Amino acid sequence: MSAAQWRHAMNAGAGRLAMGRRAPAPAATVRVPGATPAERRYLSLLAHIKARHVVVLLFVLAYPMFATPFLTYQIGAQSLALGLIVLSLTFLGGSGGMISLAQMSVAGVAGYMLAIFGSSGEPAISFGWPWWVAATIAVVIAIAAGTAVGWLSVRTEGIYTIMITLAVGVAFYHLCLQNYSIFNGFQGFQRVYAPTILGINFRDPMPFYYLALGCALGGYFLVKYVLRSPFGIALEGIRNNARRMNALGFAVTAHRVAAYAFAALLAAIGGLLFTWYNGLITPNSVGTSWLINVLIIAILGGLRHPIGPFIGAIVFVLLQNFAIDLIDRERFNLVIGGVFLAIVLFSPDGLIGIWATVKSKLITQRGGKS
Repeated sequence: MSAAQWRHAMNAGAGRLAMGRRAPAPAATVRVPGATPAERRYLSLLAHIKARHVVVLLFVLAYPMFATPFLTYQIGAQSLALGLIVLSLTFLGGSGGMISLAQMSVAGVAGYMLAIFGSSGEPAISFGWPWWVAATIAVVIAIAAGTAVGWLSVRTEGIYTIMITLAVGVAFYHLCLQNYSIFNGFQGFQRVYAPTILGINFRDPMPFYYLALGCALGGYFLVKYVLRSPFGIALEGIRNNARRMNALGFAVTAHRVAAYAFAALLAAIGGLLFTWYNGLITPNSVGTSWLINVLIIAILGGLRHPIGPFIGAIVFVLLQNFAIDLIDRERFNLVIGGVFLAIVLFSPDGLIGIWATVKSKLITQRGGKS
């Protein structure tokens, strides 16, 4: 279907797409004579940048300048790497209505392939290829794995999609745990370190933080761009009413599989960062607890907002590091569960939803006073 046909179909069926809740309208484009559609969408994205966005950007850029190495690496870098993995889930769940519990498994595939094709503490198994070759192969294989998961699960909906992706994640965990010739069993791969490029050692807190920040910003803006593209708008239409979109001429299955492939790209890059952050990859890195943690982080931040995964990751990492001061480490899951239940009960849209509610009340109060 051409772009002109797509716009005609969307205009013809825009009023009938909703099923319960209306599909979000496409963002207004900036009219610039001679600009291509892609350039207009890019300018439209820039037009939505507000003062608070600039303040947040300046803060994250300057964060290592005033934070300690522990806060820079343990809190900042970990939150960014983990948030990028969770972003892949929020893209699938928020835009496509597909909740996948296999995103940490896709990230784990990238981490394992990085350790196998690159350098690690297991030279008998690892190939020892240059980091950029190993990273490229790892991302490609992870995208293929994520696409395969999508191909298996897109023909189902709701709880069945969750169960299929959970089964894939659990199967991958047991494969890594029991296979020694490729995945090195329960020991996994130790000493999988970030590279040194142009004399910059990315194992140091500040360089690694900026590496993670660059990847996180790239993933965030890429998702924002895709959501405003014809593909993203069609994906939201499929989420709201797949049968109507199919009647309009859209290949529903192909769109969903493509969404899984794009989400796998985000998860793969996040998996590389998370592996470099930990310096290892083991079956525990892709265990059932992490499959569930990714979903919890997504819901904490807000499933329908691209910034939500990073907010949820910050809260999760802060609780993970400082909850021990208030409660035993063994009861950490109890704390996370309590926070999760509170968010679900009082704000189904996550922490972003709480902020939106408070902001709406403040605006209403100011309007009443004026």
